[in-house]
Amino acid sequence: MRILGIETSCDETAVAVIEAANPPAWGKEIKILSNVVSSQVKLHAKYGGVVPSLAAREHVKNIRHVFKLGLKEAKIKNFGKEIDYIAVTRGPGLGPSLLIGLTFARALAWKYDKQLIGVSHLEGHIYSNWLSPSQEISKNNIFPVLNLIVSGGHTELVLMKGHGKYKVIGETLDDAVGEAFDKVARLLGLGYPGGPAISKTAEKGNPGAYPLPSPMIRSKNYNFSYSGLKTAALYLLRDLNIKKPSPKIAADVAASFQKAAIDVLVVKTVKAAQEYKVKSVFLSGGVSANKELRKRLTEETKKIAVKYSQPEIEYTGDNAAMIAAAGYFSSKNKKARDLSWDKIEMDANLGF
Repeated sequence: MRILGIETSCDETAVAVIEAANPPAWGKEIKILSNVVSSQVKLHAKYGGVVPSLAAREHVKNIRHVFKLGLKEAKIKNFGKEIDYIAVTRGPGLGPSLLIGLTFARALAWKYDKQLIGVSHLEGHIYSNWLSPSQEISKNNIFPVLNLIVSGGHTELVLMKGHGKYKVIGETLDDAVGEAFDKVARLLGLGYPGGPAISKTAEKGNPGAYPLPSPMIRSKNYNFSYSGLKTAALYLLRDLNIKKPSPKIAADVAASFQKAAIDVLVVKTVKAAQEYKVKSVFLSGGVSANKELRKRLTEETKKIAVKYSQPEIEYTGDNAAMIAAAGYFSSKNKKARDLSWDKIEMDANLGF
């Protein structure tokens, strides 16, 4: 089975082709034939964040070219005969961006008479773990899985009892962790995107230099809040009376902020894993590329004897291979598979 994936939920125009067993089966290799991503980071960097209208415009300019590159890299010469399904992100994300990818996918489905599967962007992130699974999780005895999804727009703990069976047990009440990384990086003059900048700068800093709060770390639920931490970092720099931090102070503030942000994620994930008696913990999303978070979760899951998975770095950001993988497993679901191309709708606030 070959599936074309299309992802345009934010500022990455992505197309991928994967090949896998038919019918879908866990433990069988998912072969990535192509995974092309056109990034808009440089375009949005000068604004300190993504501008929706500009993002949509760039998707319109890029999607046809990225589609052609995806097919060329996958050595697909006859789309009608060589592609079985089309999977496309239908939400959540920026409405104007989502519409570009969905409209393009609908046109392909109509032209080539293919079944179109609408995929949740969040579900795609979860399935990034299926693109290169470790030996430890390469068998079916991984469920229930606790998923920690961390990105610029999302911070969620999602219990997964099987393919397509989700329950959100915790989410952010305000800012997502990735958004907080972006804003603190901007305060420190580190540029955009903030996640990689903070992570790199923090390597040279002392995480104990400036004790910052870890909001809701002791709360009895599994929700998150990062607005308070972001504000604390702002007040810290104000109290230091520094307009432009020195490299040393920037490194210490970055390390202190990163520790406070990650402490909450790790503590709540471990606590939830124990309460819900899960067999596995999966990490995903753009912030899953953070070295310290990966290190801490690897260590802490070993202590509680549960399996742990994290995606390869190249699949942590928005990409179409993860959307194709999610579509692959959704193709077993008659309700998802048999919805006609003109019935699949965009939902910018789509949840589980």
